[in-house]
Amino acid sequence: MVYIAQTTEKAVTHVCCIGAGYVGGPTSAVMALKCSDIEFTVVDTDAKRIAAWNSSSLPVYEPGLDEIVRSVRGANLRFTTDIDAAIGAADIVMIAVNTPLAPSGAAADDAGGDDGGCTPCGRPTDLSGVEQCVMRIAHAARGPTIVVEKSTVPCKTGDVVASILQRHGHAGAEFAVLANPEFLSEGTAVRDLLDPDRVIIGGQRGTERAQAALAAVYAHWVAPDRIVTMGLWSAELAKLASNAMLAQRISSINAISAVCEATGADVADVARGCAADSRIGDKYLGASVGFGGSCFQKDIASLVWLCHSLGLPEVAEYWHQVLRLNEYQKSRFAQRIVHVAGGSLAGRRVACLGFAYKAETGDARNTPAAAVCRTLLAHGAQLAVYDPKVPAQSIIEHLGDPCLATEQHAEGNTSSCRVRVCKSAYQAMDGACVVAILTPWDEFRHIDWKRAASLLLDAPQPFVFDGQLVVDDVGELEGLGLQVHVVGRRHVTSE
Repeated sequence: MVYIAQTTEKAVTHVCCIGAGYVGGPTSAVMALKCSDIEFTVVDTDAKRIAAWNSSSLPVYEPGLDEIVRSVRGANLRFTTDIDAAIGAADIVMIAVNTPLAPSGAAADDAGGDDGGCTPCGRPTDLSGVEQCVMRIAHAARGPTIVVEKSTVPCKTGDVVASILQRHGHAGAEFAVLANPEFLSEGTAVRDLLDPDRVIIGGQRGTERAQAALAAVYAHWVAPDRIVTMGLWSAELAKLASNAMLAQRISSINAISAVCEATGADVADVARGCAADSRIGDKYLGASVGFGGSCFQKDIASLVWLCHSLGLPEVAEYWHQVLRLNEYQKSRFAQRIVHVAGGSLAGRRVACLGFAYKAETGDARNTPAAAVCRTLLAHGAQLAVYDPKVPAQSIIEHLGDPCLATEQHAEGNTSSCRVRVCKSAYQAMDGACVVAILTPWDEFRHIDWKRAASLLLDAPQPFVFDGQLVVDDVGELEGLGLQVHVVGRRHVTSE
């Protein structure tokens, strides 16, 4: 018989994390930094990814992460493909693998349709990766083992995990299943791990000692009042609900930005007025082209699916509208560029500044920039794309231009290429008649617009479309002969 509970009081000495991605790598690195008495082993089936973690060029970019990995790698942090050995030695096994949406025949994965690939009934989460991990844990675990869900999963996934362990674990094996969702924001992941708002640990009745064991690991650096224990299902749902509410705020202020452009109000002022209310605050109230990344769209689609499966269509529709508004915002921004440019961009160069879905990350998954760029291409534009962190290959994969040039090959015959990946913002703007700011990188706040204006074509008039509220002095740009259009602000022609 397999016992699904954790009764041992043994101190945790070894932690294994399955999944060397955006969650598993940084989480294990920070935990190793703060818990010098515990061995951490990150495992993955992708040998190239593991090799990258063991190299000087990490596969994940996060400010401050390189320094932390260098300080603990080879001490109490290891990266390996020897999965079974790591599981067998571990007291705690964290599952941090990808949990994408299940395939949908007609739905696009990235800005497809009017709802980002989410049907009104949502889309279920593909748990095959999690299930494979649990099967491997069941076969490889050698002692009492705490199995921790770090991946974002639907409510009641813990029951599935426990069932697999019960059916496939060795006779006499002892497991406890906990949910410990991650609340990392790309670009600030290290800071979020070092100083978390909360650490949620969820478990069913009978797993109190397992919860205490995991809490003791976090207690190395997290204050006790920030470590919150609760039921397993509540912990799983708390992650989905948190992301849904954050995305809701973004869609809310973006909806207001459309009202501002129609009335002449300024969305930055409106947001400032709202944020002054202590009940609202200022987080996630910056109007933009829209939200992206690997989490918000996926988690809301999963929540919509869950609501429908529970017979809650009105609740499902409420959350589905958050996704629809996000797609509307991306389309609205792109169509504004096309409209102001006269309805056609045929043969005209557009400098796209930024491609990551947010600043301080090289991640372009579900980036709003891709949706905007595709619309511009559909209207005949030639794109010059610059992002300080997104690899050229990622841009190629998102835009799929059959003839795409990079700066390294600029000496060749690239006259027919409709997309060029550039090495600087100024190179992208050279010869462009439209500038679209799509990611709020700090360097775009400090562009020398006098230099930029000298590079832009002046016929009929160069345009700047700020989709991230990074242009502080619109008057300066207009004084240089640039026509500026800012998200959430009506353009007023200078007299």
